[in-house]
Amino acid sequence: MQTSFALSSSLETAVQAAHAGAAILQAYANNRSELVIDTKMRNDLVSQADREAEAAVIHILRSQSPEFGLIAEETGGQANQQLATWYIDPLDGTTNFLHGIPHYAVSIALIAHAGTEVNGSRLDQDTPVIGVVYDPNREEMFTAMHGVGAWLNGQRIQCSQADSLANSVVATGFPFRDFSFANQYMPTLNTAITSTRGVRRHGAAALDLAWVACGRFDAYWEMGLAPWDVAAGTVIVREAGGISEDMYEQLPWPRNGYVYSGNATVAPELLAMIKPHLIYP
Repeated sequence: MQTSFALSSSLETAVQAAHAGAAILQAYANNRSELVIDTKMRNDLVSQADREAEAAVIHILRSQSPEFGLIAEETGGQANQQLATWYIDPLDGTTNFLHGIPHYAVSIALIAHAGTEVNGSRLDQDTPVIGVVYDPNREEMFTAMHGVGAWLNGQRIQCSQADSLANSVVATGFPFRDFSFANQYMPTLNTAITSTRGVRRHGAAALDLAWVACGRFDAYWEMGLAPWDVAAGTVIVREAGGISEDMYEQLPWPRNGYVYSGNATVAPELLAMIKPHLIYP
């Protein structure tokens, strides 16, 4: 049974898959009126652009890395708990895309499972090891490899040097389909509005995390996301010298979708702002 693999080829595969998915999105972007749009639940939309982009991504990942599990937003899938699993969001920022707002991305991550040997080191917990977030409108490719670094279009990136939450621009995402956690979230938003340099809500979690990694945002938090929303961004932030974790401090990566992130100075301050309002499961 295979228990180890190298990361470099996996990163190349993910980049290739992200380009393939993005090409389909951009082909539809100028013909949005012709898209067939379905509603999965309130404010949770999917179109054939999502589905076709996901199919293109999956085809490349499965053909080039059949040994890995695969979980995708639209078609589901199955983890490979003995080795590693791809997490795919073919269109992060669907609502932006459907409304012609040019802020969305393809997000692909590889999670290596506990006990797997990666580049000669055995992991003691599930760990995001490859992250790719591609913004086709700006032609910005964010990539990261566990233990090696994070890059934007091949140039190494680092989180910001902000020295406090008070001096930070922070990103967030409002409750939009599941409002069950609003009583936890709304007090944090109120505090952030009055205690930071500014709060931004752009509607694409993967790009929020990528922008933390390259220093555009100093910190970011959101609740009620899916694992494929945060998987790639988490490794990109971590490899850029930052923190991206589960705000309940119970999971090795924020796969439950309750994520906080930022540079090493601001992120702990952000968590301290959030914690008094959390209702622990």
